[in-house]
Amino acid sequence: MVHQQRSGGRLSRTGDTRDTEDMSRLLAPRLAYFAGVARTEHVTRAAQEMEVPQSTLSRAMVRLEEDLGVDLFARHGRTVSLTPAGRAFLTSVERALAEIERAADEVRADADPATGKVAFGFLHTMGAETVPGLLHAFRADHPRIRFSLVQNYGEAMLEGLRAGELDLCLTSPVPDAPDLVARRLDEQKLRLVVPADHRLAGRRRIRLAEAADETFVTLEPGYGLRRITDDLCAQAGFRPRIAFEGEEAETLRGLVAAGLGVALLPPPPFPRPGVVELTVTAPRAAREIGVAWLAGHPDTPPVAAFKKFLLSKRGTLLPT
Repeated sequence: MVHQQRSGGRLSRTGDTRDTEDMSRLLAPRLAYFAGVARTEHVTRAAQEMEVPQSTLSRAMVRLEEDLGVDLFARHGRTVSLTPAGRAFLTSVERALAEIERAADEVRADADPATGKVAFGFLHTMGAETVPGLLHAFRADHPRIRFSLVQNYGEAMLEGLRAGELDLCLTSPVPDAPDLVARRLDEQKLRLVVPADHRLAGRRRIRLAEAADETFVTLEPGYGLRRITDDLCAQAGFRPRIAFEGEEAETLRGLVAAGLGVALLPPPPFPRPGVVELTVTAPRAAREIGVAWLAGHPDTPPVAAFKKFLLSKRGTLLPT
């Protein structure tokens, strides 16, 4: 189809990204006006329906055609009709406006105080018991608020906050970064987990230095619990000899049960056969659990409500 072009069209057609952005800025404010005139085929009637001055609407259509370099309308006195180019343009404009309206509806729905959405991240070790309990308690007073739940390791969740993919996250260690706000909520003791037939399995307590010659299974580098394990072993005067690295604490517990090493882990959600969990008396073996969010980021009402709820759990987040 050949479209009639105007001379002197002002938009570049090189396909450069900056040219595309310039075109979007020029055209976007006029698209709804164009759709209104195209729907009524009458500038005066469209101006009345959209409650804008007719002169404003007429100028906007002239500028739109000039910027595109294409005639969109054929004028017939007080009425107009779409040219073939105008009909083709209208199809895309209506699709774009519908998508904008859908996006607006979605963000309004997510911010609704009663039915909005919270994007919430948490550590894998919080997923079996702690987070389900928190959500159950919160929804007693906010039964229709929706959640997008993400389980991940700490650094990945902090990047999710920075990228706008998460509103809040439960993580450990509690981050200290200028672009984040973090609040300590609770502390979780770590235990030395050994196989049930291990030489230390008859003990209830142990100094970590007594495990200096053991083979360890740990989380991969980058995980908060791995950093804590390395730090505690350093405080005990040794560097752990690592046989296996994993991504999930209960997998490590399974490796211990299989006799493949020992591990420093938080308490399990349910007792695990094949292992014995020893209290570490020295150094003090614990990790802090905190909630973090992006500094200066305004909260929607659902996020504000859930943040307030989490902060109210300070000292009671975890079972004793």
